[in-house]
Amino acid sequence: MDQRKMMEMAGALPGRVGLYVHDLGTGEKVCFQERLPVGAASVIKLTIMAEAFRQREAGMLDFSEEIAIRQEDKKPSCGALNYLHTGLKVQLGDLVTLMIILSDNTATNLLIDRLGIGNINRLIVGLGLTGTRLQRKLYEPELSRQGIQNYVTAGDAGRMMELLLRGEVVSEAASREMVAILLNQRLNGKMPFFLHSRGIKTAHKTGEDDGITHDVGIIFTENPVIFCFVSEKTDVPLAERTLQELAAMAAGV
Repeated sequence: MDQRKMMEMAGALPGRVGLYVHDLGTGEKVCFQERLPVGAASVIKLTIMAEAFRQREAGMLDFSEEIAIRQEDKKPSCGALNYLHTGLKVQLGDLVTLMIILSDNTATNLLIDRLGIGNINRLIVGLGLTGTRLQRKLYEPELSRQGIQNYVTAGDAGRMMELLLRGEVVSEAASREMVAILLNQRLNGKMPFFLHSRGIKTAHKTGEDDGITHDVGIIFTENPVIFCFVSEKTDVPLAERTLQELAAMAAGV
């Protein structure tokens, strides 16, 4: 990896940008403002997924339990449930999958209600994610206007990905299941942009909002590479093009 070039590219972007790259084969790292908290957007869903698995393993949650989707549950715009018929019954485990692979906001908020914000934040602390915090559900414009936001950092996202690879998020089996869900990500226009055509797999989670674009995950080259890019108050098209190029550089292509 050209570490200096990658840091220059991240530093040239407008707004607040964090980058954390770790080649687990060579040990090389690129760290640029990796502890800078930014608006989490949908990257916070990683911690919700982890808490769902923790509660499942603790016997507090049954992934086969069904929930009926009410009209008032539906939240725009990401995902599928918002567009399906009211009364549809969905298993809790399917809500977890939809939350990650389609970034479904309706699924996310139903899970937050079921799991509890306090429980999710205790898990965040337990994982050692010092710059990450869940303070509200998704798509709550009034709370957003009041400045109540969720936060993540590139470094925290990187730590979580490394813990998943080591089998240390909840358990080894749960970690493997979570990585498998991330490998099924359907929103692949960022980190994987130059990688899919080369057969390089990525397990990742995107995030986006006004002036925000993120993508964090694992690039499965011969030795896995952790790649986490977060940004806010930025030029989104420019940041996404840079993100694509940085991921390609991290993967050595």
